[in-house]
Order: sequence, then structure tokens, then C-alpha cells
Amino acid sequence: MTISLAHIYRHPIKSHGSERLETVRLTENQTLPWDRVWGVAHTDTDIDGSAWAHCRNFTRGAANPALMAIKATFDDATQQITLTHPDLAPLTANPDTDGPAIIEWVSALAVEGRSGPARVLRAAISADGRGFTDQSDPYISILNLTSLRVLSQKAGRDMSPLRFRGNLWVDGAAPWEEFDWLGKRLSLGGAILQVEERIDRCRATEANPDTGKRDTNTLSLLEDGWDHRDFGVFARVVQSGPVTVGDTLKVLQ
Repeated sequence: MTISLAHIYRHPIKSHGSERLETVRLTENQTLPWDRVWGVAHTDTDIDGSAWAHCRNFTRGAANPALMAIKATFDDATQQITLTHPDLAPLTANPDTDGPAIIEWVSALAVEGRSGPARVLRAAISADGRGFTDQSDPYISILNLTSLRVLSQKAGRDMSPLRFRGNLWVDGAAPWEEFDWLGKRLSLGGAILQVEERIDRCRATEANPDTGKRDTNTLSLLEDGWDHRDFGVFARVVQSGPVTVGDTLKVLQ
């Protein structure tokens, strides 16, 4: 069966909104353009954005599920981002210059008793094509819609891809076939990617991205059904090129 690219997503501010794209140019040894260029540091960390930092330094969906319902629209030219949430009025701001407005907006979603949002940081490493991704390497995530379908069947409900904050979603592969791609190269559009490792998941995936409320114990479902908590794989771009929804993915031997 043909495997094709079904969705492309980026997340300009880490854990604060997904945006769907139709096409993007991937660059060798860089993350998806404008993906996680900014992050919201919480009140109990002193990071300044000058280096990659572990996800524990940021406000994120694992500890604050309401964040999972944020949607984002980013204008590459003006660097203005529009954030929406079912419980808040929309906000349009520049993350570099309007950080306090973003912090005020997202503070309404903060969980009482937990570290709250403190400041918006731009990753200095974004100049090298990297942002505040969960891994220190400049990876792009690839996820399989067929795996999501079998996980949804086990859960007894349809689950949105947005739970998993992935970059590239493919369709047409067998369930969990993506794990067989470890160590292999993939041709997609004009780019080639090297699959590096599986993605271990956290509690952020338990939240419904329509409501921002936890409604499915995805980690227990994965462990009970398949003896792991992994969903998707990380890959490194080894040849630059454009990719577009509908492109065919080929596994290179």
C-alpha cells in the first residue's frame, strides 16, 4: 500500500498551539521551520533561552492540560501569532515583543498550585534551525495515522492527532510500522530523513485538544496493548527539500 503524507503541523510556541500547514521546506539537520522557536518558561526556572533546555523548564500540557486546547496561526513575514482557546478571547501578538501580553493571556489557563507561566523565551539556537524541541537534537517527528486508529479503537473513542504534537503524519502504513523504520532513510517529497529513535510519551496526550481536559489514559492504553509508551518516531533531515501534503513516503534500503 502507498504511504503518503496526510498532515503537517508546527507549534511556534512550545506547548501553546498547533498549526496545520499544506507544504514546508525541510532543511538538512534542522527542525521544521518555526517549530517551537519560542517557549514559556515557568516561575521555577532561570533559563534564558541561550541554550537548549529540558521540557521540565517550560509550562506544558503534561502538567497543564488546558494548554492542549490552544490553536495557533503564525505569520512568517510579520512574526505575529494568533492564539485561540475555547475558554478565552483570541490574542494576536509578537512573541518577541509582546511576551507580557502572552503571559497574561495564558495565565488564565494555569493550574493552581503548580509553577505558572513567567516569560516567553526565544531559543537562541533557533538561528541554527533548532528550537525548544523535547530532544536536544534537531529532530522532526513522524507519526502514523494507522497506529492512531488502532489506539483509538482500544480507547473506544476517536482521538485527534493533535494530542501528540507531531510534525509529519503519514497514512497507508501498517499499525506501528514506523518502528520498523529505525535506522533507515525515508524519501518524502524532495527531502530525505533518517529515522533515529522512538518517541516516549507523557501525560500531555491524555488531554482532549478540543476541550483541554483529560479524558483518556493513553499511557495505560499503550502499556496494556503493546507493552510500551511510545508513539511516533524522531527523524533527522539528511537531504533538504520541499514536502507537501499528498507526497509519497518511500522507505529506502
